[in-house]
Amino acid sequence: MTAPSAPRRPITVRTFTQRLSATPRGARLARHLAQSQLADWGVPYGSEANDAVAAIVAELAANAVTHGRVPGRDFELRLSLVPGSVRIEVADTRTAPRPPGPGGVRLPQALAEAGRGLVLVDALADRWEVLDRAPAPGKTVRAEVDLPGWLRLFRA
Repeated sequence: MTAPSAPRRPITVRTFTQRLSATPRGARLARHLAQSQLADWGVPYGSEANDAVAAIVAELAANAVTHGRVPGRDFELRLSLVPGSVRIEVADTRTAPRPPGPGGVRLPQALAEAGRGLVLVDALADRWEVLDRAPAPGKTVRAEVDLPGWLRLFRA
């Protein structure tokens, strides 16, 4: 006969979603909101994870504003604190051009003025991908940053 196991505490997934104007100001606000939300979830300012998420959000939001902007349409930032990581999703309403996914990002020329955003995402994220936006139209770039010691964040 087996002894009854201790009841398992459910794991809570925490989410934050915000629509932002597809402007440089909206992109800056996305980065600030992401850092603040992570701090509220127990991932402090200045930590490696908070800094990585801030840089990823800044790059993806800048791309949404620069390459994904449709006049009169916003972009959306979604953060999820899931077991073991922070998931970042930035969605816009433009379907083309679609950015390259992992493995398809190329380094820009040494003196090029642009083209480093997804290189940074590729370097900082533990995983990332490009998806069709649901609901359509558009695309979503999703990235994840692992959180060592993540269980303590779910005890509160």
